[in-house]
Amino acid sequence: MPTAYVLINADLGAEEDLVKELKNIEYVTEVYVVYGVYDVIAKVEASKMEVVKETITWKIRRLEKVRSTLTMMVVET
Repeated sequence: MPTAYVLINADLGAEEDLVKELKNIEYVTEVYVVYGVYDVIAKVEASKMEVVKETITWKIRRLEKVRSTLTMMVVET
C-alpha cells in the first residue's frame, strides 16, 4: 500500500490544533507531536500513490497552521 510520512513545521503553539485538523483528513492514518527539527509527523496511506500525493499537496500542505513540510515516500520492498 502506498505510504508516506510527512514531517511538518507548525506555527508556534499551533501543534495541538494542527493534530486535530490532520486527524480529520481522509487517508491520514497516524499523527504525532514530536520534538526536534519538526513539530508533527503524519502518516498517509491510500490504495494509489496518486491519492497519497494529492492528499499531501492539496490537503496537508494547504492547512493554515502548516509552515513547511518534508515528505518521505515509503519504498515497497
